[in-house]
Amino acid sequence: MTSDSTLARRALAVVGGAAATALVLAGCASGGSANDALDGISVGTTDVITSLDPAGSYDNGSFAVQNQVFAFLMNSPYGSPDVKPDLAESATFTDPTTYTVTLKKGLKFANGNALTSSDVKFSFDRQLAIADDNGPSSLLGNLASTDAPDDTTVVFHLKGADQTWPQVLSSPAGPIVDEDVFSATAVTKPADIVKGDAFSGQYSITDYKENESIAYKANDNYDGVLGKPKTSSITATYYTKETDLKLAVQNGDVDVANRTLSPTDLADLAKDDKLTVHNGPGGEIRYMVFNLNTMPYGATTPEADTAKALAVRQAIADTVDREALAKDVYNNTYTPLYSAVPDGLTGATKPLESMYGDGKGGPDVDKAAAALSAAGVTTPVAINLQYSPDHYGASSDEEYALIKTQLEATGLFKINLQSTLWDTYSSERRQDLYPVYQLGWFPDFSDADNYLSPFFSKNNFVGNHYDSATVQGLLTQEIAESDASARTATIGQIQDAVAADLPTLPLLQGTQVVVSQKDVTGVDDTLDASFKFRYGALGR
Repeated sequence: MTSDSTLARRALAVVGGAAATALVLAGCASGGSANDALDGISVGTTDVITSLDPAGSYDNGSFAVQNQVFAFLMNSPYGSPDVKPDLAESATFTDPTTYTVTLKKGLKFANGNALTSSDVKFSFDRQLAIADDNGPSSLLGNLASTDAPDDTTVVFHLKGADQTWPQVLSSPAGPIVDEDVFSATAVTKPADIVKGDAFSGQYSITDYKENESIAYKANDNYDGVLGKPKTSSITATYYTKETDLKLAVQNGDVDVANRTLSPTDLADLAKDDKLTVHNGPGGEIRYMVFNLNTMPYGATTPEADTAKALAVRQAIADTVDREALAKDVYNNTYTPLYSAVPDGLTGATKPLESMYGDGKGGPDVDKAAAALSAAGVTTPVAINLQYSPDHYGASSDEEYALIKTQLEATGLFKINLQSTLWDTYSSERRQDLYPVYQLGWFPDFSDADNYLSPFFSKNNFVGNHYDSATVQGLLTQEIAESDASARTATIGQIQDAVAADLPTLPLLQGTQVVVSQKDVTGVDDTLDASFKFRYGALGR
């Protein structure tokens, strides 16, 4: 999602970092490190925690902590983007708008309190009741009510058919909390949560200094899909500067540094022969938006012409060199993206790779020129291109300077490149002031629909006036389709359709990059398309 979305307000992407990739660096702690005292693993990060309470936060930094200490009804096992029962024994749609969950028997929180369907109902009811401005309650917009007919049965009544509901249960709105510790009507203070030992996940927290340090210990009562953690104690330290985090890794003061380091820092650390580099799929994407009203030949321009506007979009798609963007700007901490849905997710395809450029993912200037000529477009086409230099990371300057260079080198375009700080940018882009502009997105959950409906539904958050009855019909079809194969096929049709229409142009997909000392194990197990970095996989 983008942090200004009305559908989801999670602040993510590359806020405050030079790379918007989910970046993890691991190194072996040397003498004097935190793990000497704890005989565990130490983690460093520049993330910022908004709230330990799931009802009070909707950001990467908070969710990274919550993933360690709270369990879900459904969660992604290691190595998969798809969800499986976590606290649930079974979960199924008993009709198109009713989702019934049976809990495992004998579940307990870390404090020994029984974890029953009453706690589950409480967890979802309080999200909707609190509806905190910084919270994830918007993800539960399709939830009508929750019933708990007995201790191990939970029934969700939905407003409409929604095959993404199991994924929603694994999202920031889904952690299960202890009704004996958490408030039903207000965000609970972290001190009360820690004192109450109200944790249901792989770890509990023994010491919590918000945005300074967290001490974790294994929760012996966790009985979920992730299994017992490989390391019994974890310490997380929070750094305010990327340079301090890099120094901590180099000096062996932390074993794992989890977000964010610049591509330059990553390349520098990768030269250390004591380290091993691991790569995994990332959920964050970077893309270009075409305002279909105000772009060249757009619907409200004096020269409005639908065919010519499409030809301009096609020519840009033919010209952009994603490989160069990934390599020259981001040191391959991003990879080329050839669809609205990123690699690693069920149903993802690559229609843009074959439809545009040289048919293999590269640029083709002759093809771009032919598209413009066939539509009668006079060249060079003047384009106002806007980006934000602060919200999506400092490397946005280099990224969009290179895009300008690529387009102008063809002789087909004349680019007026402008930047605007996010506070103004997020408002002005909605006012049709930017004909072509930059956005980024990070998913709420690992399902292809989360990269489709928010972008291409009738009232989408992008607000670029894209309105396709065909695509909207396919979106309605896929979200209600219970047959997995049929749904995957429909998701493929949607990707083909929007690749042909080009309301947006996907450019890059962030990667998860982990650099680890040879004695750190389990890194590859948690670098998966769930996009959740779980400490429980790490060991020695």
